[in-house]
Amino acid sequence: MPVIAPMPAARPARISNQRDGAEDVVAAGTTVDHLTETYRAHYRSLLGLAALLLDDTASCEDVVQEAFIRVHSARKRVRDPEKTLAYLRQTVVNLSRSALRRRILGLKLLSKPMPDMASAEEGAYDQLERDSLIKAMKGLQRRQREVLVLRYFADMTEAQVAETLGISLGSVKAYGSRGIAALRVAMEAPA
Repeated sequence: MPVIAPMPAARPARISNQRDGAEDVVAAGTTVDHLTETYRAHYRSLLGLAALLLDDTASCEDVVQEAFIRVHSARKRVRDPEKTLAYLRQTVVNLSRSALRRRILGLKLLSKPMPDMASAEEGAYDQLERDSLIKAMKGLQRRQREVLVLRYFADMTEAQVAETLGISLGSVKAYGSRGIAALRVAMEAPA
């Protein structure tokens, strides 16, 4: 069954020239009947050509159908019916190349999976640990909490923490060690 919708055959029309009484022949190009015959005779061979270039049947069928659609649309430009098959073959090759280019581009644009992605259970466990850490941090004295946040979460040196809080370096060390000891006790305690 042809893909091309049946239309009245566009045959070379004879137009009467009123000036000298002679008739001129106007070339109308490849006819729909000729395309239908070409479709019936060469569909399988064009499908085989596409199969040599592409790897799946659906893409091959799409390419061949699109080639016939394009030839049908441009049938007035294909003046010699003998060149219709050559035009179809070239169109199948070009469409196959385009399909391959789109596939390659699609593969390049696919997002790459994150390496060592945590499972949902690990994410839930990490969330529980964060929650218990936040709860334990809230239980610390204000200065201990400030020193630990600036030292370990803001990644400051002890000297920078001392300067930021306006306390001595020894106080930073003392608050830090007492805060860590209190966190350890709070994190190990059963909830």
